[in-house]
Amino acid sequence: MKISFDPVKLVPLVAALFKGWARSLRYELHDEAGVLEAVRSGREPLVLALWHGELFPATAFGHTITARLVTFVSQSKDGEFIARVIERLGHVTVRGSSTRGGVKALLQAKRVMEKENRRAVFTIDGPKGPRHRAKDGVIFLAQRAGARIVPLRAFPQRCKVFEKSWDRFVLPWPFTRCQIYLGEPMSVTGDKLDAEVMAAERARLEERMLALGPKG
Repeated sequence: MKISFDPVKLVPLVAALFKGWARSLRYELHDEAGVLEAVRSGREPLVLALWHGELFPATAFGHTITARLVTFVSQSKDGEFIARVIERLGHVTVRGSSTRGGVKALLQAKRVMEKENRRAVFTIDGPKGPRHRAKDGVIFLAQRAGARIVPLRAFPQRCKVFEKSWDRFVLPWPFTRCQIYLGEPMSVTGDKLDAEVMAAERARLEERMLALGPKG
């Protein structure tokens, strides 16, 4: 007899595990631009930009500072489970990626940001890379929403790095120290986002992201 199991039943457990894991990490914040207060207060529209490989520690930190986030989840079957976990944590999800439903999701995120005063979270090189190469979506969203982009990097001291994954995904061990870097917010151009302008804006953001982190 075949016994089917609905993975959605695990959502409460996974959400609780994530919250406990996030709270166990010992964050060391580097915020020379004083961005944290702006992220918490919601006084202005912001998009938090992170690399896909640092998704776990970066979003864990984000969850500890605000519950008013909107994030992007793919329209895949796995994405449905992930979306439910994120929503269980109190955040809002929009369904779409650079490969499917992207523009619709970006416009929906803009409406959520404006209506509910939420900050957006964007894995700028996802969902499939290339690693550390920004996609157009974050620039498009920031311009449409009148938002500045906040570079966010996470460097856990003890972690598992999945070397064979395209993004070299980082999973921090519970209770480890994790250095968090918040960069100077980037205002995007008001010019028409043609191919040349978009490429220049992506390059500016990549430069800012790669400049963040421990020195030496």
